Amino acid sequence: MSSTAKYFSRQNIVHIVCWAMVICFPLLFFVSGDSWGERFSRFMRTLGSPLSYMVVFYVNYLWLVPRFLFKKRYKTFFLVNVLVVALGFVVMFGWWNLITSVSFDAVQHGPHHPRSRPWPFFHAALMLILFVGLSVAVKMSQRWQQLEQDKKEAERSRTQAELKNLRNQLNPHFLLNTLNNIYALIAFDPDKAQMAVGELSKMLRHMLYDNQQNFVPLYKEVEFIKNYIELMKIRVTDSVKIDTAIDIDTEDSTPIAPLIFISLIENAFKHGIAQNGAGTIAIAISNDHGLIKCDITNSNHPKQSNDKSGSGIGLEQVKQRLALIYPHSHEWHYGVSDDGTTYSSTLILNSNDSQVRNS
Repeated sequence: MSSTAKYFSRQNIVHIVCWAMVICFPLLFFVSGDSWGERFSRFMRTLGSPLSYMVVFYVNYLWLVPRFLFKKRYKTFFLVNVLVVALGFVVMFGWWNLITSVSFDAVQHGPHHPRSRPWPFFHAALMLILFVGLSVAVKMSQRWQQLEQDKKEAERSRTQAELKNLRNQLNPHFLLNTLNNIYALIAFDPDKAQMAVGELSKMLRHMLYDNQQNFVPLYKEVEFIKNYIELMKIRVTDSVKIDTAIDIDTEDSTPIAPLIFISLIENAFKHGIAQNGAGTIAIAISNDHGLIKCDITNSNHPKQSNDKSGSGIGLEQVKQRLALIYPHSHEWHYGVSDDGTTYSSTLILNSNDSQVRNS
């Protein structure tokens, strides 16, 4: 059953229960010593009032409020409601006259037993107007809920479109950087370049299939990161010290946004290696009961003008994706040390947040 169908099903149940309470309310005031015939007689006489309330309520609820009030035709709404309230009077007192003419009291007490008088005019009018207001309140509340739901759905669609656009940007950005790395290898080490193409094919498989989802299991993302690090190790010299501490179980299925860490790791290799080939890069990834932490430290060597490793859009994309996917469920601290020799980045994602899981 769809969510809309469930909503209308719950709505119908609420209507039935509420009207059953309104209809049965007079039973609370019946005298316990009365016979069943007397109780039934009194109940039938009081039934006209809830019937008139139902007429007034549903004429407004199903027709007048959406057709006139919501379209700001206030004068027509007021004038038609005057007629509807009058119709409610006809139903109420017509029912009373009809039922009392059946002479339930005559059956119990003889033909000269006095019949109950109908409700005073002012009290009846007040109750009918009250149900007009109730129908307006209920309908406007439902309209507000529907507008809020439509707004959330539009926001979700917009967010999904933005994420898709970011993924479409990230793929060619990542591929361009990787191809530049392989291009640099071809000139002086064709064998390593060939190995790099093999590692790239593994990563492309992840990007083509898993990156199209909003979330992927953590172990798959970690496998992709390991392949990327192995690819980068092929390119760099032995003068670059690379330390990895990836403490993730091979079956850890904690959901994580795909490629959320890769731009940070790219950044470490981009700025962590000097022109002479020396540098230090440390990468640590852990998962503590749904708190996924990526800690990266590298030596800081500003990018040179002849560096072809990218245009610097990767970190900006990370910021945008974090704002969309983990708006209140992430911590990101990054920057250069006071002496300017070290750059560090620590990103913590809270995968336990229900907003993240439902996005």
